[in-house]
Amino acid sequence: MSIPISNTAQNQEITVISNLTSKITEYSQWRENLIATIDEYIDWPGHAESLNAIQELRLYDIKEILKKDQLVLAFLAEFSRGKTETINALFFSDFNQRLLPSEPGRTTMCPTEIFWSDKEEPCIKLLPIETRQSDDTLSYLKTTQDIWHKIRLDIHSADAMKQTLRALVQKREVDIDTAKRLGFWNEDDSSMQRQLAESGKVEIPVWRHALINYPHPLLKNGLVVLDTPGLNTMGAEPELTLSILPNAQAILFLTATDTGITKSDMQIWTNYVQKRAAHKLVVLNKIDILWDGLESDAEVEVLIQKQIRNTAHELGLDSQNIFAISAQKALVAKIRKDTALLKRSRINSLENSLAEQMVQSKHEILGRAIVTECSNMIKASRKLAQIRVGSIKNQLAELRELQHKSHDASKDILAKVVAERKRYESSILTFNQGSEKIKRLSSKLLRHLSLGYLDTTLAQTKQDMGDSWTTVGLNRNIREITRLAINLAEEISIEGHTIKKHADDLYQLFWSKHGFEKTEAIQLDMRHFIENIQALEKVTEEFCASPVNLLTEKNFLIRKFFLGLGVQIQAIFEQAHLDCTHWLNQVIGELKNQISVHKNALDQRAESLMESHNNADKVIKNIASAEKDLIKYQDQSNQLDATLLKLMRSIKFNTDNHKEHTPENSILQLNISAKNGIGERENSKPNIKFDAPFI
Repeated sequence: MSIPISNTAQNQEITVISNLTSKITEYSQWRENLIATIDEYIDWPGHAESLNAIQELRLYDIKEILKKDQLVLAFLAEFSRGKTETINALFFSDFNQRLLPSEPGRTTMCPTEIFWSDKEEPCIKLLPIETRQSDDTLSYLKTTQDIWHKIRLDIHSADAMKQTLRALVQKREVDIDTAKRLGFWNEDDSSMQRQLAESGKVEIPVWRHALINYPHPLLKNGLVVLDTPGLNTMGAEPELTLSILPNAQAILFLTATDTGITKSDMQIWTNYVQKRAAHKLVVLNKIDILWDGLESDAEVEVLIQKQIRNTAHELGLDSQNIFAISAQKALVAKIRKDTALLKRSRINSLENSLAEQMVQSKHEILGRAIVTECSNMIKASRKLAQIRVGSIKNQLAELRELQHKSHDASKDILAKVVAERKRYESSILTFNQGSEKIKRLSSKLLRHLSLGYLDTTLAQTKQDMGDSWTTVGLNRNIREITRLAINLAEEISIEGHTIKKHADDLYQLFWSKHGFEKTEAIQLDMRHFIENIQALEKVTEEFCASPVNLLTEKNFLIRKFFLGLGVQIQAIFEQAHLDCTHWLNQVIGELKNQISVHKNALDQRAESLMESHNNADKVIKNIASAEKDLIKYQDQSNQLDATLLKLMRSIKFNTDNHKEHTPENSILQLNISAKNGIGERENSKPNIKFDAPFI
């Protein structure tokens, strides 16, 4: 719950952030509706007969993915650009004061994730800066509870909340050796040089990372806000670049009207935003410095538009993605309920664009993949239902024919069905033999992606680096890992092609001999695996090509970067293993289900005819039973049609706004995203997106 405010204030809050709130709420409702549709399929009467245990678990995995899904919005800026104030204005004005510490100079000293999880009480968790000396990644440290300093949040008191959150800006002084050991010393930073000259000490943050668990309505709907520190701290945490920032649905890059685009601004833009974010917005903050009363509103507007054009030119960005605002005045306006000041702050246009871009981006990535996979499952179940319907119709026709035939003629009908069943059993024997061969080939394929192989490779790479952590060594080793991974993917693709050929032979057999639908097994696609490894190679090359890293050879930073790469590579291999396992389950899974249903139907037909052969009463009884079954399975088929229609309508939100978007049949990002959202402490693997650019 948020801080209690009056009804008038609540109504006003709805007015000032209506589009952002409504879009996020709409997205949350979409997820709930999608979960309900999946539950409808799980509860479908024929479900148990149409899906195997692996497919059943997959549906529950997808539901967990949807429940834990998050909309991540990252804020990047050099210090004194008003980043934290912008976060306060956008999301936390209901406190009627500043929630997050915001003041002149350096404020946010460590990356801060703001989210809500009902698994834990409202609190702030702080990771000591000393953990930088270990080789443990942030992803792993999130799973280690006792290393974090936890402070409970009193959400009923704005003053208490504000005081507790002051911990985010805590600093302390250390000697230069400690600063270097923790990766903070930057000889090009004039303020550090000045501190060292004056006191013989260097100022560093007390905390390395912060997690704020707070039950704000937007956060409850899945929004996650990532507040990052300035350039120095960003550079010392490669994991931000490699895993945390790439997960953001949108990145807000802040500059300030009073500074323009500085050298450090441009470094942040180039290194962390320009090529990293699929959706990026630039905020030109502090336009209120132009409100000096000496120029008219029209003249101020001319100055603002000039600033926007200049910023767009310097950053190589369309001016439509640049928003000139006053975060400080927007916060004041929301607190005071001052509509005129709020309009002048120009924050509404930023909120509207955020609402459209951020939600739409996530909907494209998550919605398309889930709808595609679930609809394929439902279509497969529908095929089985239709097989049952067709078999019962044949059974009815045979029973009605038997009802009007002589004893000798009925023998022919029975013999025909028995012969058909024997031929089918012969084909099943062929299928079982082929299935065993595919199973052996599958085990061989999956061994290529074993973590044992990867661990050996990474250990050898680390040994090759030795004590000399240089950009040259880092570049050389990532190129070697990329080469090995591509060769591996080629081997897997060849083996996958062999498996597909064996599967296609089985599909052909049941099409030609038993009238199954003519189809082929799906092709194994290793492109995403290769692309993601190559993306890591590219970002490593950019890191090594940076003049700062090249000239200073910061061993601490290079080692951290290498360790971060190892975690990412492991996640890519684990993902590929999951994808291959999923493919192997699919390659003949649908055919196996159809064979089982068809065999049961043949057995039922034969048994019914045998019972009815010499007994007129049995004929009448079996006809009535078959008619009842026909109605049941037709109803089940109709239920699936209705569920499938609901599922396809669930992507309407997306197609209405982006009809030109071409969906990709990719489920790759789904397998791990449920387990490791921002703020999650249950899993040490990083969350990787595959439908959007990885790096």
